[in-house]
Amino acid sequence: MAKTNPGEFIRQVRQEVGKVTWPTRKETGITTAMVFVMVFAAAVFFFVVDQVLAFAVRTLLGLGG
Repeated sequence: MAKTNPGEFIRQVRQEVGKVTWPTRKETGITTAMVFVMVFAAAVFFFVVDQVLAFAVRTLLGLGG
């Protein structure tokens, strides 16, 4: 692998950063909201599964419901 000097490296980095398509503020907001919704849905799902499993274990062990 050929070594490049620091100046050439910086030039290449700037060139690559120029190729990046950055999201708009609106796209970032929508994506953030979608992440929060999915996190909330996952939290509710795992809470319900945990409650069902806890009830099943309590019932099997005869500790009441």
